[in-house]
Amino acid sequence: MTVRYADVEPGTEIPGKSYRATRLDLVKYCGASGDFNVIHWNERLARSVGLPGVIAHGMYTMAQAGKFVTEWAGDPGAVLEFGVRFSGMVPVPDDDQGATIEVSGTVTEKLGDNKVAVDIVARSGGTKVLTRSRAVVRLP
Repeated sequence: MTVRYADVEPGTEIPGKSYRATRLDLVKYCGASGDFNVIHWNERLARSVGLPGVIAHGMYTMAQAGKFVTEWAGDPGAVLEFGVRFSGMVPVPDDDQGATIEVSGTVTEKLGDNKVAVDIVARSGGTKVLTRSRAVVRLP
C-alpha cells in the first residue's frame, strides 16, 4: 500500500517495526562500511575500554531508521533529508538472537509540494538510541 500525501496529517503515527542486529550483521557491516573498529566485533577488547560488550555501529543503527522511513515511503528516492543524533549504544550479545532495534515514527508537519516531516524514534533494550531523528519525505 502506497502512502499518499493526502492521506497523512500532522500526528499520523507510522506503525513501528523491529530490526534485528546480530554479531554476523555487525561483521557484514564492518566489511561494507570499512569500519573494523574492534568494539564492533571483539568482546574482550570492547569490555577492556569500558563498554558492556560488543556494540552496533552508530551508523548501522541509523541505517535501520533509514530503512524504516524508506519502507514506509515505498521509495528510497522519496527521502529527501535524513538526520539523527546518537544518544545510546546498542549492545549486541553473542547469541543467535542478537539485539532488537525498535523504530517508529510520526508525521509532524506537512511542508507543501507533497513533502512531509517525520520524527523517528529508535530504541533498543528500552533505551532511546537515536535523538533528533528526522526525515523529510516526498509522497505521491
